[in-house]
Formats: sequence, structure tokens, C-alpha cells
Amino acid sequence: MNRSTRTLVVFLLSLVVAAAASAVVYQAARNAPAPAAAAATVPVAVAARALPVGTKLAAEDLKLVDWPASAPVTGGVSRIEDAVGRGLIAAVIENEPLSAAKLASAGAGAGLPPMITAGMRAISVKVDDVVGVAGFAEPGAHVDVVVTISQRDESVSRVVVSNVRVLAAGTRADQAQPADGKVTPNSVVTLLVTPGDAERISLASSIGRIMLTLRHPLDASTTDTTGTRVGALLGTPLPPPPSTAPRQAVARAPKPVVAEAPAPPPPPYTVETIRAAKRTAEVVK
Repeated sequence: MNRSTRTLVVFLLSLVVAAAASAVVYQAARNAPAPAAAAATVPVAVAARALPVGTKLAAEDLKLVDWPASAPVTGGVSRIEDAVGRGLIAAVIENEPLSAAKLASAGAGAGLPPMITAGMRAISVKVDDVVGVAGFAEPGAHVDVVVTISQRDESVSRVVVSNVRVLAAGTRADQAQPADGKVTPNSVVTLLVTPGDAERISLASSIGRIMLTLRHPLDASTTDTTGTRVGALLGTPLPPPPSTAPRQAVARAPKPVVAEAPAPPPPPYTVETIRAAKRTAEVVK
């Protein structure tokens, strides 16, 4: 085989290999799935920064982002102007979508009033800065209210209201955690209670000292105690309760009969007779 023949064979083999490769690439490209269309989105208003509860929203506090239409935000806000001027009833973090569940109704304003649900009341109590975990009663926490009453004979301490939510601590209505992680002591705590519980707390604060005990957020059980007295705290037995058993009749001996002395006989009658200046007396039996 001369040189020209070898060159022709190599050229033909190259054409065959190139054709086969082109056919494979063409078939693969033909069977490849079509590129997916861009996912549909809808505008959703989100927080431009972390916002505490009670904030009255302004336009600079919000921004619009594209949100997947396949996973819509329940009760989401699609226009910034629909949220401006409304108060937050729950804290939000940066880029968190706003929803109707976190916004007060239009015209309700900001601060504490929109956070008070129907049928409930907000009451502020003064607590100690050191005891009663006052510094840890941050907004959103659940606490029990304990009152200590000093009586004349003995002091008593008891839970009067249990499992109430803290609305505000001090003068702040802020659920956001401090940036430095430090807890700020507060001497005034605002609680969300029923009208009946508000009466009990008001009476307890007028006759004793109020303290708070912090609860686990998932513990919704009612605290039911009988209270603690000084005698029980120091180990002194308490006096037994009065017996409720019916009293048994005690047989009494009859009183001795004393014989009465006979009455003395009546005095005899005396008749006086005067005869010629002479007086005589005769006894009539």
C-alpha cells in the first residue's frame, strides 16, 4: 500500500468517526429535557431590619421581595402601604415576611393596646429587682404570681395566679433579646390576665409583696398549691384543725333533791280591850 492509499484510508476513517460522534451528540441533545421555565413569584413585604413588638411600622422598616408563588405566605402583605402605620403584636427578624397574625388591625395604633386580646386585661405589678426573677421576666415569658403576706401570728406565701404571659417589662415593650445577651432588671412588669386574675393580683399587691416565678414556655399546667407558712417552713408542727366530728352527749348525774324546811306557823292574833281606861290583851288561837 503506497503512501497515497494510506492517506486516503486515514481520511475516510476520520470521516466515519466524526460522523458517528456527531450522531451521538445529536441524539443526546435531542433527548435532553427542555430547560425549566423560571419559577413564578409574587411580591411579599418583609422586615428590613429586626423590629420589636409594639413598633409602629414606617415605609423604611419594610421592603418588597420576590416570593415563590408555589409557597405563599399565609396572610402575607403584598404592598408596603398596607402595613405602614400598623403596630406589631409580635417581634420579627430581618427579612422575615409580615403576615396578618403579626400586625395589629388598622387604626389600632402601636404599643401595648393592640397586644391585648379580646376578653383579657393588662395589669402592671411592681416587683423586686433582685428576687422573683424580675430581671428575667422578658416580654413573651410565662410566670406565676406569688404573694407573701405578713400576718399578726404567722406569715404565709402562696401562688395566686399561674401561667400568665408577660407583655412588657419596665417601660419597654420589647421582645427582642439584647444584643449583648445581658438581662436588664425591671421593677415593673405588665401581665396579660383575665379580669378575675386582675382582681386577685390587685388585692394581693395591696396586702402583701408580689414576686414572680419563671415557667417553662411549654408548661401550661395550673399551679395548685396550699401555700407555705412559717411554722411549716421551720418544721414546727401546725396546730391540728378543729374536729368536725359531732359532739357526744355527756351523761350528767341528777342534782340531789334538798328537802325544804317547813314554814313557821303564823303568829297568833291578839285582841286589845279597853275598859274604863284599862287596856287588856287577849290572844286568840
